[in-house]
Amino acid sequence: MQGLADTMARPEAVEPTSSVIERARALVGVIADRSATADETDGFVRDNYELLKEAGLVEAGVPVELGGAGAELPELAEMLRIIGHACGSTALAFAMHTHQVAVPAWRWRHQGVTAVEPLLRRVAGERLILLSSGGSDWIGGSGTAEKVDGGYRVSARKVFTSGAEAGHILMTGAIFDAGDGTRSVIHFGAPMKAPEVRIENTWHTLGMRGTGSNDVVIDNLFIPDQNVAFSRKSGEWHPVFQIIATLAFPLIYAAYLGVAESARDLAIEAARKRPASDDTTRLAGRMETELRVAQLAHRWILDIAMRNSPSAESVNEVMIGRTLTARHAIDATELAMEVAGGASFFRANGLERRFRDIQGARFHPLQAGPQERYTGAVALGQPVANIF
Repeated sequence: MQGLADTMARPEAVEPTSSVIERARALVGVIADRSATADETDGFVRDNYELLKEAGLVEAGVPVELGGAGAELPELAEMLRIIGHACGSTALAFAMHTHQVAVPAWRWRHQGVTAVEPLLRRVAGERLILLSSGGSDWIGGSGTAEKVDGGYRVSARKVFTSGAEAGHILMTGAIFDAGDGTRSVIHFGAPMKAPEVRIENTWHTLGMRGTGSNDVVIDNLFIPDQNVAFSRKSGEWHPVFQIIATLAFPLIYAAYLGVAESARDLAIEAARKRPASDDTTRLAGRMETELRVAQLAHRWILDIAMRNSPSAESVNEVMIGRTLTARHAIDATELAMEVAGGASFFRANGLERRFRDIQGARFHPLQAGPQERYTGAVALGQPVANIF
């Protein structure tokens, strides 16, 4: 297990030809130094985003032929895990951008979808930050889209928009009610600088405070017909969402895995400073075991994603792995508090922040109840199209 102390190089050491993993390792010292301040002030980790942009990590997942670094999912996940060691908020917020790049990149590589090329070229050329509205735009969709001449008028409130302050385009959707009992979701990119789009400062939370996951309010924004990427039935899984679910969660949970691993490292460092005891040794063993389960589960969901066959079945396997990664990463971090002892209660050593940050792993879809129903339905041969 590589500890944080092994990755403390300064950002100026980054070489243009280095891999995205090496670039991430070169940044974590600076990122770690800033993490406590962002947490204590509820401040967005904007300066860390600038570091990531300068290091060329914004375009890490863009195919080489479109101007990016061409990193595949395992390399992107490792990049986020490393950043997660230094700052959970930076890693989680950046995971939301990273998966919004990884999905169109996958469609370019594996499905030959040329419509994504302009967006990917812009991400690489302009270093655009893409935003995900996360749970706001899960299978049910949210917001309203009214059909007008030439397009739609959209109004919505998109919660949990991580990195909103740094974003250029919000990748989102809204529900169009045809009035005949059918409801569809149109998907589009909303420009964050449009006058009809604003950020409301709502992100005052237990953990992951630096993600800046504020609400984005869209008020009567016009979306031309040609800017609608695709449309789908509301409340039902669509093949594009099977791709998203299969590819996004190995990236998102890489951030949480980094948080849990860094908690382990801090706990071991603290425990070694105290006289040895059988109780601490046993707690350390339990912590290591829980962490290993989280690592193995995360490796499993990466393996599933790298089969490059998104489907209802891949969603099931990824969501099982997402549940196991979350559960055991949380347990490992809780045990890290016990291994470190009373010192873990002090903010100065960073463990209590990691304990708070790891709690966010509970809340991404599919949460425990829907995941169990989805997995049970697969096992019993029942339909899963409406389980989310």
